[in-house]
Amino acid sequence: MTLIAQITDLHIRPRGLACYRVSETNMLAERAVAALNALDPRPDAVVVTGDLADAPDDREYAGVQRLLSRIKAPVYVIPGNHDSPAMMRELLSEVGPIDQGSADKIHYAVDIGDVRLVALDSSVPGKPHGKLGEAQLAWLDRTLAESDRPTLIAVHHPPAPTGIAHMDRIGLADSAAFAEVLGRHAHVQRVMCGHIHRTIIASVGGTVMTLAPSTGHQVHLDLGDEEAGKFIMEPPGFFLHHHTPDGGVVTHLAYVEAFPGPFPFFADEGVTW
Repeated sequence: MTLIAQITDLHIRPRGLACYRVSETNMLAERAVAALNALDPRPDAVVVTGDLADAPDDREYAGVQRLLSRIKAPVYVIPGNHDSPAMMRELLSEVGPIDQGSADKIHYAVDIGDVRLVALDSSVPGKPHGKLGEAQLAWLDRTLAESDRPTLIAVHHPPAPTGIAHMDRIGLADSAAFAEVLGRHAHVQRVMCGHIHRTIIASVGGTVMTLAPSTGHQVHLDLGDEEAGKFIMEPPGFFLHHHTPDGGVVTHLAYVEAFPGPFPFFADEGVTW
């Protein structure tokens, strides 16, 4: 059994500053790390699928480094549209193999238990949309061909439309080319994404795409065609990707907050189900 936790869209701010003047993302990310460290069994790894920082800013990445260093499991990160790959390489050098890839893109592959994680960089400097680019897609194709181990791909921008129009307009520009690569590799069991700040499940390239909620604020669920988006303080959460050789990958949504329970199931006398 292999258990991989996924958190995303932390949007760490300089100490004392809220995100968008409302969302206390630093405090909320601290709570998420505490929830991860309290898990039993403990994850074999934690994957952070982008937007670690909000600006980015060297003060924010200092906060990211402090936060991630407290996670009691190996940590792997990828950039989001709010991140700078160059600053991540400089200031988060102790977090995963982010020195790999090309000069402007962070990408790497690692084995975690009985699965393989392939991490991609969809960030475009100064732009909110994502793009992998021909060189990284060619690397992905070669890397997936190297091994038929059950594989999870981590990429910030979702490669399939979500129905939230203002977010789809800043999605992955080369999603069709990405799906074409996936279609050649049946051992890819999950595409793990962030960016949308909601729990969303879709299909892409013959496999399953799962979008994790943010550890902070969520994007308001609006399936109309609003020009400008809004956010809402719905409960933060994270994903647990559970793999077994017989069952493949099963993804569970876990909430950061504590709720009443758990309670045992009791039936009235004489009642059976």
